[in-house]
Amino acid sequence: MNLGSDTTSPAHPRVMEALMRANSGAAVPYGNDPISHEALARVRDCFEAPEAEVFLVPSGSAANGLSLSALVQPWQNVYCSAIAHIHSDECGAPEFFTNGARMVLVPEEHGKITPADLEAAITEGFERGLHYTQPGAVALTQVTERGTVYTLDELHALTAIARTHGLPVHLDGARFANAMVALGCTAAEMSWKAGIDVVSFGGTKNGLLGVEGVVVFAPALASSVIYRQKRAGLLFSKQRYLSAQMAEYLTGSLCRDLATAANGAMTRLAAGIRKIPDAVIHHPVDANIMFVSLPRAVHRAALADGPAYFMAPEELERGPDGELIPTRLVTNWATTDADIDRLLALMSGPETPVSPAPQEQHA
Repeated sequence: MNLGSDTTSPAHPRVMEALMRANSGAAVPYGNDPISHEALARVRDCFEAPEAEVFLVPSGSAANGLSLSALVQPWQNVYCSAIAHIHSDECGAPEFFTNGARMVLVPEEHGKITPADLEAAITEGFERGLHYTQPGAVALTQVTERGTVYTLDELHALTAIARTHGLPVHLDGARFANAMVALGCTAAEMSWKAGIDVVSFGGTKNGLLGVEGVVVFAPALASSVIYRQKRAGLLFSKQRYLSAQMAEYLTGSLCRDLATAANGAMTRLAAGIRKIPDAVIHHPVDANIMFVSLPRAVHRAALADGPAYFMAPEELERGPDGELIPTRLVTNWATTDADIDRLLALMSGPETPVSPAPQEQHA
């Protein structure tokens, strides 16, 4: 069990079986094989977007970089949350793919930006004139980096601001399926129907071995992406191995089933955490991520039996037992009820300090 990240999860057996089927015999390279054609068709069907252009790549950073490269020029801004993955966790990949576009940070609360703050940031960009980078695109994240989920109304409100200023919108959907399940909506409702122009459609965090999709809803925006993909070394010669994963992911209800399992495991975990004395949950728990502070003694008990989640060893060793230490907990499709119950049992062990009811700072 490791709840440090959903990237620690295994690939789903059906995905591995699909890869083995793809490994039988020869195939035309560079995505010109039947499996690749099937995968792209399934993505279009999933998004109810028959005219969409779809590009499969091996990582989220590649998907985000390629997506933004279709939307902005080097002298333009990308407006994103102050904690957006494209800003804080991709080593400048968006700037690399866009040849220098600037990430302009918009204030966030629980990972979300507001229409008012977005409007203010874009307006300032237009007012600064020739000597300042110009407004280029808006980038949103769903599920957000704080584990929250934008409602459909919130997405519509943000994309409306972008539309007012003539800006396209990118959605970083590394956990797209988790958000879709949380909202009980369709892929189309959470993307182009909500005003999104390009989606990074994640799969690696939800049961795939390693593949993400760049889904461009306006074909005119996609004209350069295939060349950027090739130039960056992201067009696999044996593209069928990426395609086989995505095709299986979108066969039947697998995509939703895996996200439902991950979200359900977090619901179970959050219910248990709320019963732990002094626990402080910092943000609403909308999908499969929780940010929580727990007493040092609780962490020590939880981690004594193995690496249940990420925690620096020195944090366990120094300071009083009752001091609150923050961590992030992430469930995945393979997290079982037994895993959750075992972790909660460890956290609720005899060393756990006893004090008043738990808190949620966002309440």
